[in-house]
Amino acid sequence: MNSFLCFVLQAWDPTSSCEFSRETSRFLREYAIWEINAFLWISLISITYFLTHRLFKLFKLWNQGSKIPGPPPPSFYGHFNTLSKQNLTEVLSDSHGEYGSIVKLWLSPNQLLVSMKEPEVIKEMLYKAKDKLPLTGKAFNLAFGQSTLFASSFDKVEKRRESLASELNVKFLDRANLIPTRAVERIMAELHQNMAKGRVDCKMASQHMAFTLLGATIFGEMFLAWSKATIYEDLLMMVAKDACFWASYSVTPFWERGFWRYRQLCTKLKCLTRDLVQECSRNYKFNGHLNVRDEPYGNIMGMLFHGCLTTGGLIGNMLMRLVTHPEIQQKIRSEIIMARKGSEEKDQPLAEKMPLLLATIYESARVMPAGPLLQRCSLQHDLRLKSGVIVPAGAIVVVPVQLVQTDDSSWGNDAGKFNPYRFLCKTEKTSASLNMDTSIAGHAEELKDQRKSSFVLNDPNENAAFLPFGAGTRSCVYQKFVIQGIATLFASLLEQYEARLNPRSKTNSKPSSTDSISQDFLSSKLVFVRNN
Repeated sequence: MNSFLCFVLQAWDPTSSCEFSRETSRFLREYAIWEINAFLWISLISITYFLTHRLFKLFKLWNQGSKIPGPPPPSFYGHFNTLSKQNLTEVLSDSHGEYGSIVKLWLSPNQLLVSMKEPEVIKEMLYKAKDKLPLTGKAFNLAFGQSTLFASSFDKVEKRRESLASELNVKFLDRANLIPTRAVERIMAELHQNMAKGRVDCKMASQHMAFTLLGATIFGEMFLAWSKATIYEDLLMMVAKDACFWASYSVTPFWERGFWRYRQLCTKLKCLTRDLVQECSRNYKFNGHLNVRDEPYGNIMGMLFHGCLTTGGLIGNMLMRLVTHPEIQQKIRSEIIMARKGSEEKDQPLAEKMPLLLATIYESARVMPAGPLLQRCSLQHDLRLKSGVIVPAGAIVVVPVQLVQTDDSSWGNDAGKFNPYRFLCKTEKTSASLNMDTSIAGHAEELKDQRKSSFVLNDPNENAAFLPFGAGTRSCVYQKFVIQGIATLFASLLEQYEARLNPRSKTNSKPSSTDSISQDFLSSKLVFVRNN
């Protein structure tokens, strides 16, 4: 370095000879070449190390993945083409039937999917695999902004989840019991307007009920009078719908005009959320869950969307079961009336006094969960199970919930049938639990006089195969809140109205738990007839 400085200083000396100037220029050129070569060598070594490390991880993934049973990939690109033509649940069902309770599928050369169906193995996995897929966290961040409730890493959300669970399951349960009477009036007023236009389908009705229920419970009565509620609901669903598509890009697609239109919708949604919070500030209770590093209101929008997705799916399935089993709907209405008469609170019956209603909610969640798969992963460490199976870090671990919750080995011979009485048992010691193979018609006759026959609700979580809300360290914190809210909502709804399938609707058959009829039913027209 000293010689280099000498050359530089001498280059400014006016007495220097031309020969020395040429020597200086040559030295500077050689020095520049040396610097460039050093930079290129460092870059080459770094890139080689990076690629070697990635290649080592890839070989490790292939080695560990080869030890997990599963169908061989049809090509180098894995089962991607197969899954694009066939439903994933059907593929997993066939694979589990042939290869056992733990199977693998290669989604691509560097992406492994591992599916588990055995309840005890699932329970162990859900306690050990604490992270969500990176794409999930990326989609939430893109749509709603930075959030400490919906990040992929469990370490980032653990404390927030605990405080949120306490808030939802303790402080808001009382409000969930009080709001729905007024929420039903708002819901039915809008549904009647849509019925006159012939636009009420099961999916739309359930989504609207979920949004109104959550908004009224979280923000209070002022939410029911908010003039922008309908606009906010449509915008929230629109933003959430396209989030995964834009998040799937490895590089943010700044060159796409559609992306900038989507970002404008996200900005508009955040502005509406700000207006909502300001208008309902006296009723807003989640200030403790905001973080200064979070984008403003990101947690609020994420909670509303996630809650609407889970609650709306369960409400839709509940409506589907009630209109196709009118005898159950009538029994629930009788139970609601009895609960109201026997309740000291005249304004609202207690959900705990309506075991058949709660059992119907649990059974609806069992036969058709809100999502077909539970997805987990372990981002940093390999997942080692007691059975000896090692799931590589970064692999997608899924539970085919619909298969698990309709498996005969866990639920009996009638696992594929809708039977809410499986969650009930008689209070008399001589009566056995009403489960498994007994028909609904037989139960309806047995419950003809409810005044003389009382039932208690079994805890559904005692069965390890009951997973509509997940389990383990990252189970849904909304579970108790959602069940309580939906029970109170339907108690108010069914006391005043009877839900029926529109006679002009194309769907007239009773949907099974696993076929595609349920998807057709969600777009079928409903009518709500006021009870006498």
